[in-house]
Amino acid sequence: MNLEGKSVLIVGAGRGIGRASAELFSNAGANVVISSRTEPELMELEYKLNANGNPNVLAFAADAGIEADANALVNESIKKFGSIEYLVQAAGMGVLKPFGDITLADFDNLLHANVRTAFNVLQTVLPQMAARKFGRVIAIPGVLGKVPMMQASVYCAAKYALTGMIKCLAQEYKRHGVRFSLMHFGGVDSSFWDNIEMKVQPEKMLSINAAAHSIFFAATQEGEGVMSEIVLVPESHQII
Repeated sequence: MNLEGKSVLIVGAGRGIGRASAELFSNAGANVVISSRTEPELMELEYKLNANGNPNVLAFAADAGIEADANALVNESIKKFGSIEYLVQAAGMGVLKPFGDITLADFDNLLHANVRTAFNVLQTVLPQMAARKFGRVIAIPGVLGKVPMMQASVYCAAKYALTGMIKCLAQEYKRHGVRFSLMHFGGVDSSFWDNIEMKVQPEKMLSINAAAHSIFFAATQEGEGVMSEIVLVPESHQII
């Protein structure tokens, strides 16, 4: 797949699935905009992508949950590359603990990181995609945006909200050349689990690269087909 001349914006590119996705799009020759709240991670990734032969990389530190940051991110991306054809919304955070232990701050932080970031970026990106009659939006609610799990009540609430918003937007923009894909990944062996007080088995999880390849596959489908939802879970946790 040669994406030369096409631009991708990856929100949440500093680490994990977003970072691996940025590397795949860069290897395919795309103009790559990488964003997260942590500037040192972005600078290191920008250097790596440049060193691998892609000079067309823009690193932009921003909290996309803040409207002004999201607007500046999208506007700078379009200013540098002219358009955004692909959006990978990989930003998010997780809190998994009993309902009685969840604080109001947890609730607000989960909605901010998982829903508000997507809302802000989409409100700025979608009009220019619709004007050009082409756009590919990849959102990552994960498997907990599709099925419930104990100790994930508010996290599920945020991810279900993201799923619902994307499904509505797919209806609203289907005549404007914009396609949406929901990625329902099961457990991924990433830094997500670093601050989660729950016993997990990383060796039985999906790899970050497996998730990133699924994102790239969904984003670059051609013809009349749309990969509207992908459920990718470890073999030991199959959902049918």
